[in-house]
Amino acid sequence: MAFRLAPSAESAGFRLEAHESVGSTNALALDHARAGDPGNLWVVASRQESGRGRRGREWATPPGNLAATLLNVGHFEPATAATLGFVAGLALSDALLAVVPEKHIAVAADGGDMPGGRFALKWPNDVLADGAKLSGILLESAILPDGRFAIAVGIGVNVVSHPDNTPYPATSLKALGFGGDAGDLFLALSDAWVDNSRLWNGGRGLDAIRSRWLKRAAGLGTQVSIRVDGRVARGTFETIDEACRFVIREADGSLLRIAAGDVHFGAVASAQAD
Repeated sequence: MAFRLAPSAESAGFRLEAHESVGSTNALALDHARAGDPGNLWVVASRQESGRGRRGREWATPPGNLAATLLNVGHFEPATAATLGFVAGLALSDALLAVVPEKHIAVAADGGDMPGGRFALKWPNDVLADGAKLSGILLESAILPDGRFAIAVGIGVNVVSHPDNTPYPATSLKALGFGGDAGDLFLALSDAWVDNSRLWNGGRGLDAIRSRWLKRAAGLGTQVSIRVDGRVARGTFETIDEACRFVIREADGSLLRIAAGDVHFGAVASAQAD
């Protein structure tokens, strides 16, 4: 398998470091930042030995799947840098639409269709296909000695296989009819990142990113539940706000804005949140 950058990414000044196997692409990217790397560096691997998901969960990357991290270095505000996760979701969904055969993949949970298109974005950092998790995105950061902020945007994709023992359903690109490999997907991802990161524009274009993300949001307008402040909040997924917080309308009509948490769709998922 060969990894290479799209011509648009090369022209925009991005660089590539490819590996057959690493411990963690995020950890390696941040090590490079601490050693003085200026950023705009993709670190990719077809196998990851010690990958992580959100909240310290294990993210396994067996051979043939994709582990990719983009290192960004600059004078970012942490809250602004955190919105790169939404840029990553959009870039990946654009890449998936470009490489997966054109066929209808309904995005559903608990048997009910949800808006979002063939690939839907689940707040804050998953990509779904047919209601199942296809990809996860993890942002990790470090403050450098010169005061700059390094942020590693890690993107893991189930290309040829997916785990079976997960709390949520999972799927792979192979199961969706994709006959290519992780290198093909990464090529499309590196291309899609260029346009989406330009739109983001250091956070100045966040309103446009937010608007575009909402058009692909899984579960928008449906009943959701989320554990927050020691309780399970239930209501209708209304939007994500200007800070990309998850906004639900509870039964009493009040709006609840949530900065972090695991979202569950539908009645069955609500019960699981308990």
